[in-house]
Amino acid sequence: MRQKDPLRPLSTSERRALEQLARSHSAPALSVDRARALLAVSDGCSYTDAAHLVGRSVGDSVAKWVARFNQVGLAAVERQAGGRPPTQYGPEERDRILAEFRRPPDRERHGTATWSLNTLQRALRRAPDGLPRVSTYTIWAVLHDAGITWQRDRTWCETGVAIRKRKRGEVKVHDADASPKKG
Repeated sequence: MRQKDPLRPLSTSERRALEQLARSHSAPALSVDRARALLAVSDGCSYTDAAHLVGRSVGDSVAKWVARFNQVGLAAVERQAGGRPPTQYGPEERDRILAEFRRPPDRERHGTATWSLNTLQRALRRAPDGLPRVSTYTIWAVLHDAGITWQRDRTWCETGVAIRKRKRGEVKVHDADASPKKG
């Protein structure tokens, strides 16, 4: 069957870049598949054969990749943005994240004495005035923009001291060798 939009001839630099990408083990898999399919089509394979080569059953996606390559060149093999637009957080939401971070967690409700990104995310998502779709990356970015470095500002439990539950209640246990073990 005649192709509606056949692949234009590849330049030497485009072929070299596609071959390099097709052999890559660190590039995104979709980009590698697109490069392999485009090379197969340039070598005379049909869209369906090129699709089978990269693990697809129908050549429609390869036809779209070829059409896009003809329009924009090597940028066609890169991943395109898709889906819904990213959620934008304004000053009120940023202030809400910082306020939650500055409040110490409740041991009973949150199950921790210190915030981690995941426990902070859970608390923000469950709060009635919280942010139901906030991600850990967004929390990290807001904290980072506020000048809070997670490793320096996170409070940890005292080294060598553990609280153990016993029959008579909670007991503080001290490890006399904690300092020698540390360093």
